[in-house]
Amino acid sequence: MFSVGTTNESVRVEWIEKTLKKIPAGLTLLDAGAGESQFKKFCGHLKYIAQDFGQYHGEGEVGLHTGTWDNSKLDIVSDITAIPLPDASVDAIMCTEVFEHIPDAVAAIREFSRLVKPGGYLLLTAPFASITHFAPYHFATGFNRYFYEKHLPDFGFAIEDLQLNGNYFEFVAQETRRVKQMASRYSGVKLSFFQKSVQHLWLKVLEGLSEKDKGSSELLSYGVHVFARKK
Repeated sequence: MFSVGTTNESVRVEWIEKTLKKIPAGLTLLDAGAGESQFKKFCGHLKYIAQDFGQYHGEGEVGLHTGTWDNSKLDIVSDITAIPLPDASVDAIMCTEVFEHIPDAVAAIREFSRLVKPGGYLLLTAPFASITHFAPYHFATGFNRYFYEKHLPDFGFAIEDLQLNGNYFEFVAQETRRVKQMASRYSGVKLSFFQKSVQHLWLKVLEGLSEKDKGSSELLSYGVHVFARKK
């Protein structure tokens, strides 16, 4: 089978694990919007604090949901724009796949700037584009690189690494793979053998185009990964 359209999460997780290793051992890291703390396993060398608003429970009537969600492991339950910690009290903040769920993402960056010590670290990932998920807590479809390049310096962060995850063809392939589920849910249609064959051929086309890609991520990608330092 083709791998095109399947690497969104795996590439992101690999980047997060690798980037967390750049943060020196013994420092305090705040996982802002931690959810179920899926990346705590990569933070064994750090003093880990999990924060989240704690109101999502995995279920809803609209869009995609996880079915279950465990908020029991949070250290801090608060709004992400008003975290009850003193100024300059953490060495690093990680915030992964959260910005689209914040009504005011710029306010979150402002809060991160308040909390991170000078010289400290900020690790961010968020979708470039996303379909509705975790509703009603889904306030933006995504963020491109210019969002970070504008707002992070405004709040005292210097970007050290910015990666675009995937490309136009990979994103189209991801959504092509989702058609079977969406057809059943929203059209009440089970794809025929012919339709599945067409889908298979289209994925083959997209894989070939992705292999020859020369920069389509400037138009569309899965998401953006950013590592920055506080000035």
